[in-house]
Amino acid sequence: MARCAAVLLAIISIGEPAIAQGDDVVANAVVELVGASNEVRAVEKAADNASTREERSALTDRLSAARATATKSDEMLDTQMALVDAKITEIGPVAPGIVDAPDIAAQRKLLAQRRNTIDSAIRRGKLLIVEAQQLADRIAADQAAELGRSWATRNPSPLTPGFWAALIDAGPRDVSRFGRFLEQIIRDIGHGLAGGHWWIAIASAVVAVAMGWPARIALRETGRRYAIDAAPGHRVRRSGYAMWRLVTGTALPTLAATALVQGLRWSGLTAATAEPMLSAFVFAVGMGAFIGALGAALLMRSQGSWRLLPIGDDVARALLPWAWVLAILTSVDIFLSASVETMRFSPVAVSGADAALAAIRLLAIGGLLFTLGRLRTRARIADDARADEDGTAITGTGAARASVGIVTLLAWLVTLAGGVALLAGYTNFSLFLTRIVIEWLAIVVGTFYLLLTFIDDVVTTIFSAESRPGHLLARGVGIRPGAIDQFGVLLSGVLRLGLAVVAVVMLLTPFGSGVDSTVERFGTVADGITIGDVSISPGAILRALAVLLVGLTLARLFLRWLNDRYLPTTSMDISGRNSFALIARYITIILAVLWGIASLGIGMERIALMLSALSVGIGFGLQAITQNFVSGLILLAERPVKIGDLVRIGTEEGDVKRISVRSTEIELADHSTLIVPNSELITKSVLNKTMANALGRLQIQFSVPIGIEPERIRRIVLDIFEAEAAILDSPAAVAFIDNIADGRILFNCFAHTSSARTAYPARSAALTAILQRLAEEHIDVGTVPQQLKIVPIDADTKNPFGK
Repeated sequence: MARCAAVLLAIISIGEPAIAQGDDVVANAVVELVGASNEVRAVEKAADNASTREERSALTDRLSAARATATKSDEMLDTQMALVDAKITEIGPVAPGIVDAPDIAAQRKLLAQRRNTIDSAIRRGKLLIVEAQQLADRIAADQAAELGRSWATRNPSPLTPGFWAALIDAGPRDVSRFGRFLEQIIRDIGHGLAGGHWWIAIASAVVAVAMGWPARIALRETGRRYAIDAAPGHRVRRSGYAMWRLVTGTALPTLAATALVQGLRWSGLTAATAEPMLSAFVFAVGMGAFIGALGAALLMRSQGSWRLLPIGDDVARALLPWAWVLAILTSVDIFLSASVETMRFSPVAVSGADAALAAIRLLAIGGLLFTLGRLRTRARIADDARADEDGTAITGTGAARASVGIVTLLAWLVTLAGGVALLAGYTNFSLFLTRIVIEWLAIVVGTFYLLLTFIDDVVTTIFSAESRPGHLLARGVGIRPGAIDQFGVLLSGVLRLGLAVVAVVMLLTPFGSGVDSTVERFGTVADGITIGDVSISPGAILRALAVLLVGLTLARLFLRWLNDRYLPTTSMDISGRNSFALIARYITIILAVLWGIASLGIGMERIALMLSALSVGIGFGLQAITQNFVSGLILLAERPVKIGDLVRIGTEEGDVKRISVRSTEIELADHSTLIVPNSELITKSVLNKTMANALGRLQIQFSVPIGIEPERIRRIVLDIFEAEAAILDSPAAVAFIDNIADGRILFNCFAHTSSARTAYPARSAALTAILQRLAEEHIDVGTVPQQLKIVPIDADTKNPFGK
């Protein structure tokens, strides 16, 4: 790789000034690739000799740094490649039969060399990234294999005499090591007392006691009072107070231990010999305090109304002591492991200490599971008694009992497996089961349960329509209250999903997959997948969602300006404004969606190809919806039916209230709404009474005896039409003689009103007046009478009219 890099640098250095502007960038990228390659080779050599988890973790960190360097260099080289391609495009290809000028030919040749150089460097960088990832996977596999070998290591069983004989044989040497270490500690204390700074240790001890007890209690009570008096919302009060108890219950004891240890250091009472134990003491106190505070925050033994877990007071009081037992065992385990390593006890003593810790942990876990079983039995008896008294079964407890029963059964199986492994001599495996599978799982699950609840409560309370930030968003930005609540729920879901990923990382850590390697794998997933030339990753999706949100916000602001400011200044009626605003709305939404898709790196040609492919499926599977959509666009554009029109479709008649791209809403006379697909308005006959003219027309038909003077009847009708307020003078009302039949004169009269909606009431009023006036004139009014005659049929000809 170094030789290739030298060649690349030599080629780069011969560029002309016109095209050598990015030579330094390319050279630096190549140099970084060389350094990353050397680092990968060094890690590959060191990986064969790595024997501890710490060494492998350090090598993995070095590989991660090398990968990051190679990735950064590749990005720089990709940028330079794009610039070179742009220059080559600018010069253009060689035209047949045309000889380039010498300077153009030289520049084209130099650009081709430069492109080949950068392309080679890019390929080697990508290959280096793959090699680094493969080496990291191999190191992780070696760590997992080492962990498996440690589990398979078998020591003498505590039930055999050989176990105790080995401890007795190694006892004198281990006691001697402990004595020498204790003598060194005493000498260090003597030197510190002689230095005269012993008062610093006493002062730090006083500070440690004050921080660990009264200060912690005072801060806890301060948080409780704040939660009661000032915290918003009942849910945030509970989860916020639980988080406060966890933070104060962890930080104050840890700070107290740190102050005590730091006082010992400053006073000179300790030396480098005990330094690992002092650091382990601080960490042990912090872990123990964290576990105890976590149990107290979740159980809330004396404050049942503040408890996050759905359990009773008796269960909380019974479980809290076991949480402190777990905290003490964890602290003792951490400090004892560091002490054994510092004093360099024999492997037999270390194995005996591990066996003792595993046995104590098994007893503690067994006691906890026995307590849980006793509580479950008591709760089941109480529920059955209440069910017998009420006569009905208590709902909602069956599933919970089954879940708890399954978890308890699995815990018992793991505990029994740990006990069998310990008695069989597999001490490391037994210690792993008790230390990791049960305790670590309980700690991680409890911690992230509290964090998930706290995040959900805080986010949904802040982004709530009833909160102060919600009021500011609603009034200042114009976001509707429902959208604020939805955003709070979505943000809470995203944050909780990220927290769940962190929990998975923490759970996988003890199984040989460290945090770095696990995060590396999640980082690989976060890089996304590549489809063709498009790379889709979670980051790109979030970016696209952000762009879509901005686009929709801009669209909403534009539509508000359009409806409130611009359209009222035009001469369009309400229906025209609605059509224009509806078309503008869909156009802006489509543009915002296209903008969001383009932010993913998908070009317009790919979007067009995708839409053309979708159109085939739409044509086959969504014909009706597509037909209605297109019909809606036609209605909005041609406006054969618009809002406010009085239309008749079949036997139904009503006013058009709303036109969308899929359907049209028509309000009928009984105030019900008829929803008509837009295709019905385009493909079928529709009577629009107000499309071209808003006037209404009424028609009255009647007959009078033939002996009545027709002009007299005509004058009566026209006078009544003229007297009716709803009937217009222009167009003028008319009365026609339509026919003469069966001794009666048939009249057909017409008049107009200002609206089709007033024609029917005006017709009723005019007809009433006509009937009353003709009755006063003693004129018989009616229609042509219908007569039914029975005619005999001729028997010979079957002719009803005779021969």
